[in-house]
Amino acid sequence: MRVDKWLVNTGLVPRRTRAQQACDEGLVKLDGKRAKPSAEVRVGQKVELSLGLRVSVYEVLAVPERPVPRDRRDECRRLVSEERVELDD
Repeated sequence: MRVDKWLVNTGLVPRRTRAQQACDEGLVKLDGKRAKPSAEVRVGQKVELSLGLRVSVYEVLAVPERPVPRDRRDECRRLVSEERVELDD
């Protein structure tokens, strides 16, 4: 499955166009490498997402074909790490 679609189906990004923009802007990495929107996601990979002042790394646990309800999203992804990025003055 495409990484942009996975981000939407697991609830990390609200819309597919925003997920595509995040990939195009270099805000999404797959196993440490910059990901294009069409990059394939597989179980076991790490997805790094930089949105706002946070950098979050998730492990892919499942690749759902459809959007997952909020109460079941933890079955598809596991938060590995999250850090806050400080702004330079």
